[in-house]
Amino acid sequence: MPPTIATIMTTRVATVHMDDSLRIIAEIFENARFHHLLVVEGKQLCGIISDRDLLKASSPFLNTVNEQARDLALMNRKAHQIMTRALVTVTPETSIEDAARLLVQNRVSCLPVVTVDGTVAGILSWKDLFKAFVSGLEAL
Repeated sequence: MPPTIATIMTTRVATVHMDDSLRIIAEIFENARFHHLLVVEGKQLCGIISDRDLLKASSPFLNTVNEQARDLALMNRKAHQIMTRALVTVTPETSIEDAARLLVQNRVSCLPVVTVDGTVAGILSWKDLFKAFVSGLEAL
């Protein structure tokens, strides 16, 4: 049986709710070392927001001398307004090779890991795959 992503995925994930504001999301990105936030409703995965999504949805004038009220108002938008809904997901039982193939084919930088019932189990990023690859080389 080929190795599965359960052995290399990150189980410590940051989640936000559909109605959390961009202000809250920005604070999480600022204070944590995450590049992706999973959007959940209850325990069910609904979407994903990357730090790049937040950057696109924010004003370049935020926190500058040119900041205006409309720039601040953008930060009141909600997670569901900027999240990616068309998700490519995997289960903990997905092989590492299949997960790597999905990342490349879909041109995404991470894959949310969900159980059969849709509950979030973790996240797999290209960094997790790269670390596993390097560890495998070191073992040789």
